[in-house]
Amino acid sequence: MDLGISGRTAVVCASTGGLGAAVARSVGAEGANVVVSGRRGELAKSIAAELPSAVGVAVDLTADGGPEALLAAAAQAFGEIDILVLNGPGPKPATASQLDPETTARAVHDLLLVQQTLVNAVLPGMRGRGWGRIVAIASSGVVQPLPNLALSNIGRTALAAYLKSLATDVAADGVTVNLVLPGRIATDRTASLDRALAESSGRSIEEAQAASERGIPAGRYGQVTEFAAVVALHRPELGGGDGENS
Repeated sequence: MDLGISGRTAVVCASTGGLGAAVARSVGAEGANVVVSGRRGELAKSIAAELPSAVGVAVDLTADGGPEALLAAAAQAFGEIDILVLNGPGPKPATASQLDPETTARAVHDLLLVQQTLVNAVLPGMRGRGWGRIVAIASSGVVQPLPNLALSNIGRTALAAYLKSLATDVAADGVTVNLVLPGRIATDRTASLDRALAESSGRSIEEAQAASERGIPAGRYGQVTEFAAVVALHRPELGGGDGENS
């Protein structure tokens, strides 16, 4: 299937591992120019080298000037940005009663304000050209808050509210805005959460994983390639006000 993104330029945030790396590989396989990014610069370059047309950029998006540095590198490599895949770091586990304003503000900065900075920079060009795709990797915690992940629940739900509002503003301009809400996908982040759950409950990691799998209809964790295929599926005819952003 031709997904209509061949020759388009995609910036994939936090794409040196896990879901972000899988998405970078998926859109690259569909013929897009890909900007792979993350704190681990050598790994970003290594992943980029696997793809037909890609560059790797070492950047910390949560640092001052990080978003601007990433977009400048993308523009230098490929010009205008057509696809922006938003992805942010998973905050540390915590319950709501353990939070303080400073920690909460940091989570909102990392999971909402950084993403907004990126969107504000690329959106005028997308609207002017009449084509753009903004896709955010969020979490099932947007729909149902996850136990012991209060910071993620708060930050990603704020991002969802912002992007849902934005989708209405830009749909008529050929720009779609979507969130993809993964549940349990087999990543290093999920493995670290399983380890933390095992330690706190006195169970083995295997027992913690089995307990999680029992709550999944498929009886297993999802694979990053399955998730990435969903993110890549944003066909061009869905723009121009004829599609449904969500």
